[in-house]
Amino acid sequence: MKANPEFISRDIAGETVLVPVGTAAKRCGGLIACNEVGSFIWHRLENECSMEELCNAVLAEFEVSPETAMADTKEFVGRLKELGAIIG
Repeated sequence: MKANPEFISRDIAGETVLVPVGTAAKRCGGLIACNEVGSFIWHRLENECSMEELCNAVLAEFEVSPETAMADTKEFVGRLKELGAIIG
């Protein structure tokens, strides 16, 4: 899976915000604010990677249990897929 190029990230007041552009702007309905972990995941998705690779990256970067890393990553990625922000 990979980030949809119709969503660009912007740093606004120290927070990452995903901005839909083009046809995504019509579908999505607004900006997507990301917390620190969400921002980390989004930037990893700039290059194609699997769910397993994302979870392993979260585990390596943050002090969380494997179960928490998997659950949180799946939830965030699932939401991004619903919004069309992820391809594949």
